[in-house]
Amino acid sequence: MARKTINSPLLVQFSQFSTTPNPMTLKHALYFLFICSIAFAHDRPNIVLIMTDDQGYGDLSSMGNTVLDTPHIDSLARQGASVDTFYVSPVCSPTRASLMTGRYNYRTRLVDTFKGRSMMEPEEYTIAEALVESGYRTGIYGKWHLGDNYPMRPTDQGFDESLIHLGGGLGQPSEPRENNRRYTNPILFYNNQPIQTYGYCTDVYFDGAIDFIDESLKAERPFFTYIATNAPHSPYHDVPEALYQKYKNRDLSPILLGNDQDTDTVARVFAMNENIDQNVGKLLAHLERRRIAENTIVIFMVDNGPNTRRYVANSRGKKNEVHDGGIRSPFYIRWPAQLDPGMRVEKVAAHIDVMPTLLEAAQATLPSDHPFDGRSILPLLEGDSVNWPDRSLILQIHRGDEPIPLHHIAVREQRWKLVHPTGFSNSSMAPDVPLELYDMVSDPAETKNLFEERPEIANRLIQTYENWFADVSSTRPDNYAPPHIILGTEYETSTTLSTQDRRETQSGGEWLLQFEGRRQYDVEFLWKETVSDLELELKIGDILSTLKIESATDTARIQKLRIPSGEASLSTRVLKGNKKNNPYHIVLHRR
Repeated sequence: MARKTINSPLLVQFSQFSTTPNPMTLKHALYFLFICSIAFAHDRPNIVLIMTDDQGYGDLSSMGNTVLDTPHIDSLARQGASVDTFYVSPVCSPTRASLMTGRYNYRTRLVDTFKGRSMMEPEEYTIAEALVESGYRTGIYGKWHLGDNYPMRPTDQGFDESLIHLGGGLGQPSEPRENNRRYTNPILFYNNQPIQTYGYCTDVYFDGAIDFIDESLKAERPFFTYIATNAPHSPYHDVPEALYQKYKNRDLSPILLGNDQDTDTVARVFAMNENIDQNVGKLLAHLERRRIAENTIVIFMVDNGPNTRRYVANSRGKKNEVHDGGIRSPFYIRWPAQLDPGMRVEKVAAHIDVMPTLLEAAQATLPSDHPFDGRSILPLLEGDSVNWPDRSLILQIHRGDEPIPLHHIAVREQRWKLVHPTGFSNSSMAPDVPLELYDMVSDPAETKNLFEERPEIANRLIQTYENWFADVSSTRPDNYAPPHIILGTEYETSTTLSTQDRRETQSGGEWLLQFEGRRQYDVEFLWKETVSDLELELKIGDILSTLKIESATDTARIQKLRIPSGEASLSTRVLKGNKKNNPYHIVLHRR
């Protein structure tokens, strides 16, 4: 294995694949050259956006958690501003799509977290693209979860540098089979190439981000650093041991809500959470040491509710649910040059507001042809007396290929909240689940359903939802059609397919592909375990090929398949042998 240091002593290149260029449109390139030709704008803020994975609203001591120690994240609340009622989606990918675009995820083709529905439409305009066009350097460290292949990778969507895991997380089907679900010393992907890293994954992400910040300072350019940790998402077998022992020996009963069976899991989650906090402290200290803290925006938020049923700060619910415990996030933003410490914003806000807020702070031009669903909350954060009309925030997500009206929804105004908790895991509407209406001013814990008592409010919010659903569903003529993975370009010479992006069909499953030009491919099949006495059928469009395996192996190839240009689905079927022995990964190598 060839070894090459990349920016950090923690990173060693995995030499199996060759480096491919990052795509950038001509428009972006020309604009970048223009920006570089003018004087460096020292007054433009740097931006660090931190978002954790499955950490709940109550997983901070600043939110009243008496068990967990998070002093560094808590300091952001004291030294900066906070939004008291900030919403995200109930699960990972929808939050990330809205965060990156300032738009509801139903406008982006992304409707789920896997099975080909966690890929975002590549034509969407991201915060990274906007900031690159405004002269910023952009880097992502950790979790993307909006598409693993061209043209949906971070480097295709505006990021100059990318150090990420694939799919929904370490331990999920997109990761390299050699990784074996580990959080310590994981194989990650640096600018789309696998690399062996050393250290706990959260430490690696923050160290990579700090290196990126230093490189940006050398280049005299402002930076946007997006740190999206995989922690504290499952699996929980690999956590910082010393911190695990700390919480294993601590009384967790105040936050378990009677779920004593989760004690060990929560101890592991809290170990991951405190490790995140330690890294936030390391980052903040580095900003101070480099004398850039004053004009650096630092944001902390989470992507959804907690991954177990535990303390959520006088709220109800957890991840996947549309009560506040599943969709409410802390939102701390520190910017000493501009925001007064301790500022509290009472107006409701959400993930769709982050992009317009940061673009205004960065003095970036808002695209006129790309309307946001969110709005900049910078005037509220600055304490300005502004005309801020009430608005409705709508959150919806559930399993399935297309959204179903009124299925698993929350409609939130400043005072009122309509809920239909029909279940995230259900692909069809659960019967006999009543609609719920809550007065969030007098009943923030959502304990008294007023749906029958206040029909005029309930009907108004239902109409608001129906208008919203019709609007977001009409964004494109084929609004909920999934994006295609594109092959045959210079940007990805080898394309790896996993079950993360496989579409379910009656006959099994398929990947939706688009081939650019008529080219030859070698198709490689990878299994996690050795297979033998196996016969496999490969279908790509109208092309049928058969692979026979006699001796035990964990890899095999079909060579020199000439595939025509155009859209085609790819599927496999076991003709002989164990029907469960479909490949773990399928890799198409362009010859």
